[in-house]
Amino acid sequence: MRNLAIVDLGSNSARMAVSRLHPNGTADEIKRVKEDTRLSESMGTEHVLQPAAIDRTIRALLDFKKIYTRLPHTDVIGITTAAVRMAKNQAAFLARVKKEVGLELKVLSGDDEAYYDYLGVANSLVINDCLILDTGGASCELILVKGGREQQLISVPFGAVTLSEQFELDDLVPAANLFRAQMFLRNRLADIWWLTEAMHFPIILLGGANRTLARVNRRRQQKLKVEDIHGYRLKTETVYHTFLDLLTRSKAGRQDISGMEYDRADIIVGGMLPLVTLLQMLDSDRVIFSESGVREGIISEHLNSAN
Repeated sequence: MRNLAIVDLGSNSARMAVSRLHPNGTADEIKRVKEDTRLSESMGTEHVLQPAAIDRTIRALLDFKKIYTRLPHTDVIGITTAAVRMAKNQAAFLARVKKEVGLELKVLSGDDEAYYDYLGVANSLVINDCLILDTGGASCELILVKGGREQQLISVPFGAVTLSEQFELDDLVPAANLFRAQMFLRNRLADIWWLTEAMHFPIILLGGANRTLARVNRRRQQKLKVEDIHGYRLKTETVYHTFLDLLTRSKAGRQDISGMEYDRADIIVGGMLPLVTLLQMLDSDRVIFSESGVREGIISEHLNSAN
């Protein structure tokens, strides 16, 4: 029996999921870890990965390596997404990871990332007509689903970290900053012609900012298992109420919210803005959360190719 470790190096955090692969073509997750690395921090318009962010990321990858090297019969797949995809110093970063960690990272294209998101959701939730939104640190993936099948997909180069830095949304948010960010998002999203086909569709949510939205509301609703967000639903008006609460608080005030990760309080407004903007544009009445995304999509593909 083999294990499969997927190391997913995102723009805001690094994650690893280890699954036990069974001969019948199924898999069970046996380990999941996450470290906040914020690889996309201060990349700026030059799109250069910064030394401090790189060092944090290397340390996280070495921590992951200590885990997967202790497991028997383990294959390792390393992937990375928007921050590295856009980075001008991508080659140097990948070479350093290979040298210091011994891990060869595959840089996913935006379309690849969106497609794996779709596979992960489609294999774990019953979906019909919906829009899937994965909000990462430096990109958002959007997938239009009709009749349970992927119809259109795109990756757009803005996310929780980049929006927060570009429009200074980290602490108390001035009205002018919020307005500029909203106008930017509406203009960029309006360029995606097929989004009009998702009018009134529910939005299925992936990504750290969206998971935080779920945890905060599960705490407020006094749910017993706060982290059990897969399939969890919220009405749009509840999303708006949560966003308004965030806007009235400083960074320190957001850190006091039950369910809020301490290190996410400065990027949560930027992280929720794509969702809030889409809910307004599409007149959607609800959101549904998924814990399955890129990593689960890759596991699905791996199992199918092995059989």
